[in-house]
Amino acid sequence: MTAPQFILSPLGEELVVLARADYDSLVSAAGLLDDEDADDVAIYDARMADVEGSQPLPVAVSAEVLKGSSLLKALRTWRGLSQVQLAQAAAIGQGFLSDLERNAKRPGAETAEALAAALDVPVAWIR
Repeated sequence: MTAPQFILSPLGEELVVLARADYDSLVSAAGLLDDEDADDVAIYDARMADVEGSQPLPVAVSAEVLKGSSLLKALRTWRGLSQVQLAQAAAIGQGFLSDLERNAKRPGAETAEALAAALDVPVAWIR
């Protein structure tokens, strides 16, 4: 352990400067390792595992979602389909498709599969 430096701040507070290794050693010895950091690492690792096994969205679709479009609407316009065309291809009503695009309703498993097939995208993008 190297000797710490003691500094007096302009406000009169006494500050201590330690080498990083000394700080880490003290924190570890005191059992102060932050559980929140471990939780953050676990969440990050889980998300990265999800990403590694999935297809990324096309740039044009991501751009539309960032502008405020729903993912379903962005996918439909990316494929160059009207609501009527997609609704017919997925065997659902155009009004129901409109509700899905506005996130007023959620698709069931069969509907999600039909929409994914009609859009030629992974079903995970629809759910």
